Amino acid sequence: MVEQTSPRMQMLLRSGVWFAASVLVLMASSIGLSRLLETAAPSVSLALDPLNADALIGEITGQLNQTNDHADLQGLGAKARNALRFDVADARLYSLIGEIKYRQGETDQAFEFFDRARMLSKTEIHALRRSIDRSVEAGDLVRAVVEIDILLRRWPDQFSALAAGWPAILSNSRGYGAVLAAIRAEAPWLGKLFSTLGQNPKGLAAANQLLLDLAGSSAPPTSNELSAVIDGYIKQKQYGSAYRLFLFSLSDEERKLGGYIFNGGFEPVHSGKPFDWVVHDRSGLEITFSGLQDAGESDRGATLRFLNTPVKNAALQQFIELPPGSYRISLNASATNLKLPKDLFWSLRCVDPSREMARFNIPEGTFSRRSLSLDFTIEPAACPMQLLRLETAAIAESWRFRYVGTLVMHKLSIERISS
Repeated sequence: MVEQTSPRMQMLLRSGVWFAASVLVLMASSIGLSRLLETAAPSVSLALDPLNADALIGEITGQLNQTNDHADLQGLGAKARNALRFDVADARLYSLIGEIKYRQGETDQAFEFFDRARMLSKTEIHALRRSIDRSVEAGDLVRAVVEIDILLRRWPDQFSALAAGWPAILSNSRGYGAVLAAIRAEAPWLGKLFSTLGQNPKGLAAANQLLLDLAGSSAPPTSNELSAVIDGYIKQKQYGSAYRLFLFSLSDEERKLGGYIFNGGFEPVHSGKPFDWVVHDRSGLEITFSGLQDAGESDRGATLRFLNTPVKNAALQQFIELPPGSYRISLNASATNLKLPKDLFWSLRCVDPSREMARFNIPEGTFSRRSLSLDFTIEPAACPMQLLRLETAAIAESWRFRYVGTLVMHKLSIERISS
């Protein structure tokens, strides 16, 4: 015979179930809120969930960044060691304990914890940073570069923290070889490396050598990587080195476009490197380059369409390097209904010291394949590098000065003449 539960017992059972469910909901809510606050307010997060390892690590890290006091370090170390009882496989806790030991002067013990952290997670960021420092101090640059590669593949935002050390690593033959090996293994930080070296006078020679070594490899340098180093040479006023690197970087097809002006026929080839054309974005002007396969003979070249609006400053420019001597700059151009309220002209300026060396204006109207030219001289030791620009004389974007019509520049060239 089955005994029936009394109404009182049923009520008590329902109350117990409701209470247990409420506790579970409350615990879930606390854990969820703890997760939400673990980054912004780790102390509050820990109060809600004392077992939240991420919040605990955030709290210890935050306090560690604010103190080197011996008593504080002792307390933080005890807190981190206590947390290990609940999570013996968290590499971050071992790394924190290692950092505390390191600051307390217990270096050997510190690196035991760092090494344990890296055994659990080879990309643990703080242990990696300390290991890199140790490898560099010990002169083991091969190991240092291997560790740097691991760090940057996992934590690419750490590159800037290592930027200052690259020239020293690359000046050592073993360090250079290790960097080259990492690059050939498709290191994703290569672009940042060339950008960093290009901005550091001590890094330019190493950057140039890396470019030479990579040129014949299965992963040759990109235009952006080459440009970073060429720009670096220009900023350091090493104009000859900048131009030689540009010439070295040209492909067989690009070499056919060479001359005192690169791509003077305005073929639709844009490398983005200095000493090539730079096309400026102007709201009142459209510029297109057309080669033989893209346009008829009459339209071949650089086409400028003015959109009946003001146009201010440069439209096209290119760095060039002319040795001392006498020259003639020539332009072959056509125009349709070209109206120029202020001058449109080609200007040749010395980069250092900055000054204009030659200028010739482009006429208004409608004409076909008109030839324009101007003779000029580069004095000895007066101007190691020049800047060629197509620009307007407008100094303000006034609607009284609206440029209208179309200009096609078929060929722009510079040739040396007898003085």
